[in-house]
Amino acid sequence: MMMVIKLALIFVVAIVVGCSVVNSSASVEPPVSVPIAAVDAEAMKGMATAVFAGGFFWGVEAVFENLKGVVDAKSGYTGGSAKAANYDDVSEGTTDHAEVVLVTYDPAKISYKQLLEVFFSVAHNPTELNRQGPDTGRQYRSAIFYSGEAQQKETAAFIADLNQKNVWPKPIVTEVVALEKFYDAEAYHQNYLVRNPRQPYIVQHDLPKLAELKKKFPELYIGK
Repeated sequence: MMMVIKLALIFVVAIVVGCSVVNSSASVEPPVSVPIAAVDAEAMKGMATAVFAGGFFWGVEAVFENLKGVVDAKSGYTGGSAKAANYDDVSEGTTDHAEVVLVTYDPAKISYKQLLEVFFSVAHNPTELNRQGPDTGRQYRSAIFYSGEAQQKETAAFIADLNQKNVWPKPIVTEVVALEKFYDAEAYHQNYLVRNPRQPYIVQHDLPKLAELKKKFPELYIGK
């Protein structure tokens, strides 16, 4: 009888130890994970970018981020040095930076030409030299910073067509220059209209752009 009890105890202990070993092995097994950067890179496959300058970047950003096929619109600076790529310095108008918006979009859903159409008819006035509305200075110039020869040629042809058709009462003064470096604007500038829809400047100058976008491009407007 005692022998049977001992054998039973040994059997139970063996099971407990075995389970402990299994659980211990499971606990040290590293979890399977994918770095966020890798996920972002995968999500951005097939995407294209374009950089537009059309005055104060709040309204320009809001227009583009309300377009079907645009996956991101980010305010920033380009045209000057890295050291001067900050709002205080750029606002002085002496850094040669322009306030710009980097647009990341899906060419399968919206074309570069459609982005140009929105930029030249809704986002800003391309006939104002070094200003937009109440904002004056070279930092508020109208410009397109192209990436690659294809964008350069399409932009030049688009502007020539607008001028030939006299779409605007005055000549278009939009600069078309190669993009060298894009610098992110400060965090508080990003998605500013969404976060501050009642800000007086937004109400007076930028919300009307969204109303015009909805009116002129209802097939593209998503109304975030």
